[in-house]
Amino acid sequence: MKITQKFLATTAIGLLAMSSVVYADSHATHPETGEALASDQTFTYRVGDESPSYDPGVVEDTYGAEVVRDLFEGLYNQDAAGNLEAGVALSHNVSDDNLVYTFDLRDDAKWSNGDPVTAGDFEYAWKRAASPELASPYAWYIELMSLENAAEVIAGDMDPSELGVTAIDDTTLEVRLSQPLPYFAQMVTHGTTFPVHQATVEEHGSDWTLPENIVSNGAYVMTEFVPQERIVRKRNEMYWDNDNTIIETVVKLVIPDENVALTRYLAGELDRTDIPAGQFPRLSEQYPDQAMSVPEACSYYYMFNMREGAPEEIQDPNVRKALSLAVDRDVIVNNVLAAGQKPAYTFTHWATAGFEMPDVPMASMEQAERNEMAVELLEEAGYGSDNPLTVNLVYNTDEGHKAVAIAISQMWKQTLGVETNLSNQEWQTFLEARSNGDFEVARGGWCADYNEASTFLDLMQSGSGYNDSKYNNPEVDALLANAKTADNPQADYDKVEEFIAQDTPIIPIYHYAADYMYSANLEGWPFENFEQNWYSRELYKIAE
Repeated sequence: MKITQKFLATTAIGLLAMSSVVYADSHATHPETGEALASDQTFTYRVGDESPSYDPGVVEDTYGAEVVRDLFEGLYNQDAAGNLEAGVALSHNVSDDNLVYTFDLRDDAKWSNGDPVTAGDFEYAWKRAASPELASPYAWYIELMSLENAAEVIAGDMDPSELGVTAIDDTTLEVRLSQPLPYFAQMVTHGTTFPVHQATVEEHGSDWTLPENIVSNGAYVMTEFVPQERIVRKRNEMYWDNDNTIIETVVKLVIPDENVALTRYLAGELDRTDIPAGQFPRLSEQYPDQAMSVPEACSYYYMFNMREGAPEEIQDPNVRKALSLAVDRDVIVNNVLAAGQKPAYTFTHWATAGFEMPDVPMASMEQAERNEMAVELLEEAGYGSDNPLTVNLVYNTDEGHKAVAIAISQMWKQTLGVETNLSNQEWQTFLEARSNGDFEVARGGWCADYNEASTFLDLMQSGSGYNDSKYNNPEVDALLANAKTADNPQADYDKVEEFIAQDTPIIPIYHYAADYMYSANLEGWPFENFEQNWYSRELYKIAE
């Protein structure tokens, strides 16, 4: 960052802080805990890159989802433990056949321009998200929800008006499913299901989310957006629970280098930032009340390009499995990352609700055994010292991703003699490359959209919007379809994980831990929420 850019960013934070004292000045203590509140209620945090979109119907990344949860509110929210709590919807009931959900909406929800939030806003938003015209990368989520006619609408074979969602009146939303889905209610905490203001979308088109145009219904409104630099959001006075919101201003700063971000955090410029790879042990010892690590519902993996026309060597299952076996996951989590992550031999995160870890043979082997098997498989595929294998690995720009990629490339070299060409790409370019199949091996990271194993395993379904490998196994498709209606889907999930280990469309590497530095006076963070879905309206700063 240039000196002038840094000065402008920090100056903006200072000016915002001066205007962010309203709540604390009139409320000296927290209304529930009695803690003395700081006069400055500005929350400033770091992200590594800009998000492609802040449109609820389009947003696809975790950084963007964090912003969207502040700007918009869906039917339900999550509490600090990840349980459902009322959002725009106060409650719902389900028909005897579990195919019709009827949501009762609050009558005091308003858009930031004062318009009432109605069931029609949800109907419009869901039909828009599924429409071919929007071409949302997350349209597939509407199909995952098992909404009536979702697949046909997304494919363009039916008009969006046929989607199974109807506003009965302003405060009653009816949702019709094509099959029972036990975890359906959990799915409506996701941004894709949030309402949007139809008049604003239609008036401004793709520019409707800019600060000068946006109309939102969440606890905050966007007041400033400088791409690749910062987003500022301030309390929404029209929000139904605004009186109980303490944080006045939220500032998201884009700082690509996590070491630079840590320096700025330690200088007092940030309230939250990522812990650089390998530094958690040191920071947790030096700042025990600020360095935190908890399980997070995300899995880190490498994906192979299995599309028609992809390199021949990557199409060979023996090559893919050899590369997977040769990854020493213990070294990755203990030496490279060292912040509470766990080795992954399944795609589904070990802490996912209701999921029992299946018996994957690789997991019970010693690394020496894995390496020996890897060498044999690669030789069977025709590669060795006389015919060395070369692979191209791409990852999005980040020091942590780079450290993991270097470590794994060294493992492949030492164990298999494989040469690896490493290439880092800016986030948006990286997403496009994966989506278009412009890769051999690519980094992947998936965070749960809801706390159930299918949120991971559905990516292995042949038609999934995020199956960037284009893995296609009809047996896996059938297992995933059956799991949605099974009384106990664990057996189906076990078999899908077995297929992943057998076919190796991906290499599960580790299961995430959320490891961050948090300002000592920042309170209200939902550490017990496995998905780490946080809302700025639940945070507050205490007086130091």
